[in-house]
Amino acid sequence: MPPTDLSLQIQLHPFADGDAVAQALAQAVADDLRAALALRGNASLALSGGTTPRRFLQALSQQALDWSQVTVTLVDERWVADDHERSNARLLKEYLLQGAAAQARFVPLFRPAATPDEVLQAVAADLPLPLDVAVLGMGSDGHTASFFPGGDRLAEALDPAGDAVVLPMRAPGAGEPRITLTLPVLRDAGRLYLHIEGGEKRQVLQQALSGQGGGSGYPMRAVLQALASPLQVYLAY
Repeated sequence: MPPTDLSLQIQLHPFADGDAVAQALAQAVADDLRAALALRGNASLALSGGTTPRRFLQALSQQALDWSQVTVTLVDERWVADDHERSNARLLKEYLLQGAAAQARFVPLFRPAATPDEVLQAVAADLPLPLDVAVLGMGSDGHTASFFPGGDRLAEALDPAGDAVVLPMRAPGAGEPRITLTLPVLRDAGRLYLHIEGGEKRQVLQQALSGQGGGSGYPMRAVLQALASPLQVYLAY
């Protein structure tokens, strides 16, 4: 049985505000990428969408890296074209893939198909696995990646022994159909981060750790239970 309190599964990096956490997380991720570049000559990174990471993405774009040898992809994506206002790919292109960082190779999860179910093998084949770095976000419902409560493929996506690389996800809180990296892919990243800001998200994380206040059913708790090394949590108060 997994422990009731998963506090040992995280390492907290608290900061006073969103600007400070963005800069610190950008530095940490860039350091990880530099280490991978020094070791192998290339590096891979998976990033999350939403509004929280914008300042972090901008800060990361300004880090001195050999961006031409970095492959960037997404943790998950809404099934919309990359010019849609809700596209995570659009977010990365606007906030990260600018200046020198525009030299990075970007691997989108969305493909021109009616549903994600049609292109899972093609997307999986293009991904730069294993990932050197992955950065997660978290919703107020305890979801991370597209592991939404009530998701139609949630159990499969969270299966630590599963062999799927990407899966579609449809859920009441997801809006559009989604495509997401699975838990084993995220767990096996060289470094896994969580970026959150504000009191509500801190409370959700605490509930996921303790299993109290609805936290026992949060997908984030299932992720924490599966990790072999602590999740690096960068949070702003």
